[in-house]
This record gives sequence, structure tokens and C-alpha cells, in this order.
Amino acid sequence: MIFNSIARFSVRFRWLIIIAWLIAVPLAVKTLPSLSSVAQTSNTAFLPTNAASQKAANLAQPFQGSATAATVEVVAVRGSGPLTQADKNATTRVEQAAGKLKDVSFVHDQGFSADGQAQQLLVGIGNAAYGNDAQKIIDNLRSTFSSAGAPAGLSFHATGSLAESIDSERGGNTARNKTEGYILLLIIVLLLLVYRSVLAPIITLIPAGLSLIIAGPIIAESTKIGVQVSLITQLLLVVLILGAGTDYGLFLVFRVREELRNGLEPKQAVTRALSKVGETITFSAATVIAALLSLLLATFGFYKGLGPALAIGLGIMLLSALTFLPAVLAVFGRRAFWPSKTRITDQRLGFWGKLADRVIERPVVTLVAGVILFGVLIAGMIGYSTTGFTSNGSPAGSDSAKGAAAIAAHFPAANNNPQEPVFRFNSSVWNSASVLQKAQSELAVAPSFAAIAGPFNPQVPTLTPAELVALYQQLGPPANLPSTPPSSLNIPIKLYEAYRATAQFISPDGKTVQFYGILKAGPTGTAAAMNAIPAVRTDVANVAKDIDATNNGLLSVDAFSYDISHAATSDLWRIIPVVLIIIAALLAILLRSLVAPWYLIATVGLSYLATLGFAMLVFVHFGNNPGLNFILPFLLFIFSMALGEDYNILVMSRIREEAGSHKALKAAITKAIGVTGTTVTSAGLILAGTFTVLGIVGGDSQVQQIGFAVAFGILLDTFFVRTLLVPSIAVMLGRWNWWPSKLSRQTEV
Repeated sequence: MIFNSIARFSVRFRWLIIIAWLIAVPLAVKTLPSLSSVAQTSNTAFLPTNAASQKAANLAQPFQGSATAATVEVVAVRGSGPLTQADKNATTRVEQAAGKLKDVSFVHDQGFSADGQAQQLLVGIGNAAYGNDAQKIIDNLRSTFSSAGAPAGLSFHATGSLAESIDSERGGNTARNKTEGYILLLIIVLLLLVYRSVLAPIITLIPAGLSLIIAGPIIAESTKIGVQVSLITQLLLVVLILGAGTDYGLFLVFRVREELRNGLEPKQAVTRALSKVGETITFSAATVIAALLSLLLATFGFYKGLGPALAIGLGIMLLSALTFLPAVLAVFGRRAFWPSKTRITDQRLGFWGKLADRVIERPVVTLVAGVILFGVLIAGMIGYSTTGFTSNGSPAGSDSAKGAAAIAAHFPAANNNPQEPVFRFNSSVWNSASVLQKAQSELAVAPSFAAIAGPFNPQVPTLTPAELVALYQQLGPPANLPSTPPSSLNIPIKLYEAYRATAQFISPDGKTVQFYGILKAGPTGTAAAMNAIPAVRTDVANVAKDIDATNNGLLSVDAFSYDISHAATSDLWRIIPVVLIIIAALLAILLRSLVAPWYLIATVGLSYLATLGFAMLVFVHFGNNPGLNFILPFLLFIFSMALGEDYNILVMSRIREEAGSHKALKAAITKAIGVTGTTVTSAGLILAGTFTVLGIVGGDSQVQQIGFAVAFGILLDTFFVRTLLVPSIAVMLGRWNWWPSKLSRQTEV
């Protein structure tokens, strides 16, 4: 009755509904913020505050200041030969100009490279470190390079996590635009093949397109109440709304065409179709929305933001599918399917009906074959491992990539972001260099570290403990010193520059000290380095105990990656039971059964494990990746369970509808598979196609893994689980499928 009322309303007030949507979309775009303006550019921002890496970041605040949200590394490098005095003067001008920028909280000289060809500056960025403000800040910083009057052969580059994120975001915007374009092209081509009509593909796609346009600003506005948005949220939103939205459109449009062929007039056909399929569409969307909202239970802020943001988008898509789409179908009527025929025809069994007929004749054989196939794929999970991430790295050819390459070439201790042991003391170490010497010596021989840089070797020449103390007593904290020594001081320029560079290791008050380290386990960013973090933290804690430090921590890309990966894995095991219970409850309500939900969830669960095994085979065992990206198992579970149940809902609700008309269960299954087979396969191909496009043009390896793995899982559900396994189990259970509803006691005819 509810969906019949919605259908009648949508048909009766069709013009009002269409006009309302066409006004709402541009109004939202004009009055609400854009999604890209609120996107978080670093995944470390989503970690809980009690994570060890976040505590280490707080411990290192004296080097950045409380108002600093991020840092940027500026490197000046000469292509050949050592830096000249003119080069150093140009770097000084950049340092001074950067310090005057509105959102820069500090600029610290990090010294010269051992070969004398490069100099490094650390620039602190204020709290406006994300969104459009961050892009403007990086652009303003890079503008100081061109205005510094650099001599020929000297180049400046801005790199580090924030600069990398901004360059990646710009590349991501390009990838997102390409993704949208290719997905739209793919969907239109597939819909043309499926419908064999001109207008039906456009009518199916328009609601999804409108929903995508309006969802972005609404999600962006929701960030004001705590919803977080990442760069990958924007990509997944495109895929989810266009893919799932097209699926829901297919559910309704195919049923409208079926009712037209049954002899109903267009408006009656739309009303009856929505009355029958509206429940299916709503429960399909509800399973995905419920699964996404369960992410609110996560501790990792990335998931907490991802779930609500995508749920909002899908909710808008559902509203469009129940109002705008039937209104448009009611306006166009039979013309929507031209030149495809909609006259009264006898329904034929078709390919899928014939296949279902064969399956239900030998259900046990089909089920055993399915279990064997799943087992083979699941075996691919042998050696299962995941890797973490904190940023997507620098796009090839970008300024940040060039800067990272320069640092790697000229500053070995800072190669690809060092490990940074941080120590806090009760009293200043400036007048007691023995503590610093002991700390640096013990770290150098610790089992985890291959090399250590600290206040005694910030650059060439190195400093002795006695020189460090003497220079402090004469000059004060190095962070306050100008780039060139006053003429009144009789200090060698090299010694002055080396002391000034110690500001990166010792805080002005002398109570916080940090070092740079390279791990024996492997380069920064590798799985080996990430997995070594617990041992590294133990070594740092042991050194802290020996030097009487009151607090200690480890700040690095790998430390963040380790904490991210473990937070994500913990959330996965916490949320899986919740999602299963929610989906089971929704299936039980829809099918009025306590039996069917069990095997429907079990088959999709096996499909999930098989897809995970497939991903391991492709990306790890044969693809030589160190592990699956940590986010893949999580997103794959959410999408496999939620989107996979979409097709279960469509097929099983139609089987129940046919069985409710006193058909024998075998006949009901054959009829239901016959009439929904094209819908399910078309929807599966389109949804899998959208994720495949994401994998091809989405950009980095983590997006590729998500795109291809989810696409495979959807195809496995579409062509195997839904059309083979589910019918075979259903026919084996017979009337028990519907227990305890009245249908389970109905006499078959």
C-alpha cells in the first residue's frame, strides 16, 4: 500500500516533481559548498587521538608550534656542482618571503647536503591545512620561488606530505572527471544494448546524474555536523551513485516495459511497476545505506566519514528513483522504449529461464560445483597480508615528486621521509650535551636502525658536544638565528650554518629532542618497514629509559601506516557482525522468512572470501605487491554484502511474488529467473563496469585494487551466485524458504 501510494503520487504530480528536482539541483550547487573544498587530503587526519603516532605528533609540536597543522619541505638544488653564494642568497630570499605569507607559522633552515648541492627548509603551515585553502597556500609558497631571482641552474621544489596531497588531489580531480566521463559513456552504451531503444537509456541515467550533482553539495554541507570527506570518498560517490542508481533504474524500467507488454496503459504500467518494484528498490538501497551507516561504529575516522557521506548520496538516489524516474516514465510513456516494441506479447522462458530450469533439475550438482569454485578462489588468501598508507604519493612529474627525488639524492638521512624518534625531558638539554650524545649513540647501535642523524651531524661539518654547548651559550637557540651571521661574530660560516640547522633536532627550550633514522627492515613506505614499527618503538622506548626521558614516541609515515592498518583491521572485525545482522533483519522483513536470509548471506559471504582470494592472487601473488591495501577488505565486504544483496532481493522477492500466486516453487523460480535474469545481468554488468572504469582511470594502486576487486565480486554474484547457487538452494529447501510465513504452508499447484 505504501509503494502504491508513492506510485500514484509520482504519476499524478509528475510535472511538479520534475520541476522541483530541476530547481533543487542548481540551487544546491549555487548555495552549498563543493565537495572538493571540504575533502581531507591526508588519511592520518582520521586516526583516533589515542593512536601512538598521533601522540608522537603531539610530542613533536615544539618543532612546529601549536598553530601548525602541517609542514612543507622546500629544497633548493643545483643541477651540477655545489651551491654558490648567489644560490644561498636566493634561498635566503625564499626563506624570508615564505615567512611573510599569511598562513605560514614558521620557516626553519634544515641545512645543506653533504655534497653541497642542496639546501633544505622546513615550512610550517597554519591550521587551514585542508581543502581549497591548502591549495592556495602551496601555490603562494611556490610563487616565492619564481620571485626569488634564482640564478641559472638553481631550482626550488615544495614537497612533503601536504604538497604531495595537493598535487595528488589535482591529479585526482582529473582522474575523477575522467572516471565520470568514462562511466557515463559505458553506461549509455550498455543501456543502448540492453533496451534497444533511444530514450530509455537517457531516462534511466538522468536520475542518477541529478542525484550525483546534488549529493556533492549536500554531503559537503554535512561536514558542518561532523561528517568527514576524503579524496577516495569523492571517487566512490561517483561510482556508487551512477552504478547503483542505474541498477535501480533498470529494476523499474524493465518492470514498466513488462507491464506494458502485459497490456496495461503507460500510467497504469508505471503505477503497477513501482508498486511491485518500489519495495525491492527501497530494501536494496536500505541494505547498502544500513551497511554504510554501520561504519559509524568504526574508530578510524576515515570509515566514519566514508559511511555517512556515501549513505547520504545513496539516500538522495533512492528518493530520485521513487519520484523523479517514475514521473519521467509517466510523461514519456511508450515513447520511452521506441523503437523497441511494447505491445502485448506472450512471455517466453528465455535464456535465463531455461538455465534456471536446468539448475533446479540438478541442484545438488550445481551447489557442489559452486563450493569447489569458491574453495579454489578462497585458497588464494594463503599468505594474506595488508599494507597501510598515509598519502597517495606524488604524481609523476609534479613539483613535489621532483622535490622528493632531490631530497632522496642529496639528503640520505631524510630519504623518503625518515623515522623520527622523539624524546621529552623535564629540563633543558642545551647545557648538557652528554644526554644528546648518549641518545644518538644508543639509537645508532639499536637493532632497528641502519643510520641515525641528529644535532651532532645535521650537515657538513659535524659538531662536537663541546661546540654545540659553546655555540648555544654564545648565540642562543638556533631557531631564532638569521640566515647569515652578524659581521661582529667571529664564527666560521660553515660552523654557524651547522649550528643553525640543529633547530630541527632540539626545541628552543631544550626539553624536546628528535632524530632522523633509516630502518634496517626496508625503505620507508614498504610493508617491511611498516611491520617493523612495533620493534622500532620498543628500541626508542629502551633508549628513552636509559637517558631518563619522561616521554617518547616515533613519528614517521610507517608509524602512521601501521596505526592506520591496525585500526582498520580492528574496525573490520567489529563491524562485520553488525552488518550481517542488519542485512539479515532487512531480508527477513522483505521475504517474511527466517530461513532464506541465512543462505542468502552465506552465499554472498562466500563470494566475498572468494573475491578476496582472487585479489590476493592478482595483486600480491602474481602482481608482486607487498599486500592488499588495508581499505580493500573493508570496502569489499561492505559493497559485496550490500550490493550483492541487491540482486538477491530482486530475484527472491520476484520468486516470492510468483510463489504467492500459487505456482509450484520450481515453476516460480523458473519464471522469476526468466523475467529478472536480463535485469540482474544488465545491472551487474553496469555496476561491475563502473568499478572497472574506476580501476583503470582512478589513478593510484589502491584505487585500482578497489575497482578491479569489487568489479570481480559483482560479476561473481551476478553470473554465479544469483543465477546458479541461490536457485539451487531454494529448490532444495522447498516450502521451508518462506518459514514461518503463510507461504510456507501454502499448497503448491
